[in-house]
Amino acid sequence: MAEPARPGEYEVLETETLYRGRVITLDRDVVAMPGGGTSVREVVRHVGAVCVAAVDDEDRIVMVRQYRHPVGGYLWELPAGLRDADGEAPLATAQRELAEEAGLAARRWSLLASSFSTPGFCDEQILVYLAEELSAADRPEGFVVEHEELDMTVERVPLAEAVARVFAGGIRNSSAVIGVLAAAQVRATSPRLRPADAE
Repeated sequence: MAEPARPGEYEVLETETLYRGRVITLDRDVVAMPGGGTSVREVVRHVGAVCVAAVDDEDRIVMVRQYRHPVGGYLWELPAGLRDADGEAPLATAQRELAEEAGLAARRWSLLASSFSTPGFCDEQILVYLAEELSAADRPEGFVVEHEELDMTVERVPLAEAVARVFAGGIRNSSAVIGVLAAAQVRATSPRLRPADAE
């Protein structure tokens, strides 16, 4: 959660919706500035997402290789997905995505990190979960593999190797970078993590 502005500062005076899509909405906000005057901000409103750092008993992290059209190529990522199912709790979304993309379930879940992906122009928040004590799982009933997921591959990568890939530039998806580095830090120092149902 973001720290709120002081009362009377950065007040939105006017909002115009320029585009409304399935995943994003583009708004044009006129905002009162604290020193006086106004400024126009174009804001992408996003449904939010979850990401899963699934680490097995051999300290391998589950990674997926998926084509991403906006960057014109494949990225190594963690299992992840949009929070676009009405009424579905974020943890349930993470559990569903892990089953859909990797065919896995986990007995132990923690909230590893939360991140605003690009807060300069977008309100997307990504909740990154740590999933441990993994086991095989069936894909959820009704789930159909299609589009880019038909071409997606799943691999278990030693956590130390995944960290090295981050620093070498081989992992560039921001939530994957956060998930890999945070999971490695958890293994190294055992910090207290937030419960899985926190936000």
